[in-house]
Amino acid sequence: MPTYKIAVLPGDGIGKEITSAAVGVLKAIGEKYNKNFEMKEAPVGWEAYKLHKTCLPNETLSLCKKSDAILLGAVGHPDADKLAPEERPERAALLPLRKKFDLFANLRPAKVFPELIDSSPLKRTIVEQGIDILIVRELTGDVYFGEPKGISGKGDAEAGFDNMKYSRGEVKRIAKVAFEFAQKRRKKLTSIDKANVLSCGVLWRKVVEEVAVNYKDVQVEHYYVDNAAMQLVKNPGQFDVMLCGNMFGDILSDEASTICGSLGMLPSASINEKKFGLFEPIHGSAPKYEGKNIANPIATIMSTSMMLEYSFGLKNEAKAVENAVKKALQQGYRTKDIYTEGTKLLGTKEMGNKIAELV
Repeated sequence: MPTYKIAVLPGDGIGKEITSAAVGVLKAIGEKYNKNFEMKEAPVGWEAYKLHKTCLPNETLSLCKKSDAILLGAVGHPDADKLAPEERPERAALLPLRKKFDLFANLRPAKVFPELIDSSPLKRTIVEQGIDILIVRELTGDVYFGEPKGISGKGDAEAGFDNMKYSRGEVKRIAKVAFEFAQKRRKKLTSIDKANVLSCGVLWRKVVEEVAVNYKDVQVEHYYVDNAAMQLVKNPGQFDVMLCGNMFGDILSDEASTICGSLGMLPSASINEKKFGLFEPIHGSAPKYEGKNIANPIATIMSTSMMLEYSFGLKNEAKAVENAVKKALQQGYRTKDIYTEGTKLLGTKEMGNKIAELV
């Protein structure tokens, strides 16, 4: 029996609670399907800094290198704001993890469960038409990694700068990923750029068009990012696969999560060409909810479903996790963020236990 090695990085804030719930579900999957998941925990983010004076200790990085996948909670804490910007968890832990493992393809599904239609801030008439979007976000380029970057000058001439940059190769490989997913879904791809004002956007659109020639069964359209943001709230059902650069994908995927009812519902997968991946909820560490047992673990649990499918190739097991989540919602179980009158309110731990039980 193969052993699947998973580095569990709880991180900050609610990270420990939500990853604990997800680990419980993975253990249930292992028992049901006779799979061996070897899960080892290591610190990252502000919690790591308090112990090791760095947000990404060598021991943590070493564990990740020895593993088949990474399960991450979230990083970030107000106390870390006293650190220099380059030492804070988001820049000193999350971005290096993405870069070191070349996790260039970020997959963020945004889907409304029928039971949560009324949790969406959009009109029921809009949501009932269906929202099932896969945002494919390039994750290792753009302004987050472009050089030069920094702050220089004095007085009124002091300026902050980041270089928005994409190479042909970077656009080409993320476009291929998006087209391949579109072929498996509804065969429609919407590419997001700002080609009317950005040179980077001009190249992006040009390369996407070149790649599209090899996927003639996929309908391709191009949206400027501002129009895409508007269309997401006006008519989200029109989108299937959305292909985005790093910054635009960051913003649009958070918007998509909100129209789906709650940040606590949306998972993500960041994978490289060898299918090694980092799996995490798209929400932050929410330190004000830490230890209160009220955070929604479903996004993290659904991230393990993506891990099972994309990194391990265990499609039946992945589907079992998704079905267990659906059953929990169908039976009326809710965490505080998605609670409505007449449903059954559960804490983080209890929701995790219920989903594990339903596996």
